Amino acid sequence: MIRIRNQILSARPVISRFVLLAVALVLIASLSVAQASAKATTVTDNVRIPTDLFVFVPCAAGGAGEFVQLSGTLHVLFVTTLDSRGGFHSKFHFQPQGVSGTGLTTGAKYQATGVTQGTFNGRVGFEQTFVNNFRIIGQGPGNNFMIHENFHITVNANGEVTAFVDNFSVKCRSVSYPSYP
Repeated sequence: MIRIRNQILSARPVISRFVLLAVALVLIASLSVAQASAKATTVTDNVRIPTDLFVFVPCAAGGAGEFVQLSGTLHVLFVTTLDSRGGFHSKFHFQPQGVSGTGLTTGAKYQATGVTQGTFNGRVGFEQTFVNNFRIIGQGPGNNFMIHENFHITVNANGEVTAFVDNFSVKCRSVSYPSYP
């Protein structure tokens, strides 16, 4: 069990760091493609990444919780446009595909579903928005787990944060999750 605990990271920092790193890498690649271009240039990156992770589902095993080992594919899509005024506009989309696993305590089967998507815009200053819905749907009653986050930040040309919102929630439910508007 010690080995598993060392491999588990809190979902919130991992997701946030992964999104920010991915956005930065796409921007660097995009800027090198069209540095001096006077017209808009769009770069699209569409990849599938093998995924193998452990998630703790606190509502599983009658409320005792259990670790779930999940594996499958993470679909990642980035579209970045460099406009004629020197700005950039990125859209990103992360979605588990065929991600499933087994509870290490109960042996229950789980499916990972959801989507993280958002935008990143800038020139001098920047703006980023994303919404994350990540669900681990378990076999039987009482072991469905959801992570939901709405995030937005705006930084002006002076480097000052002028808007910041970060709503984060983790819920256990015994029924299927409703869609968020």
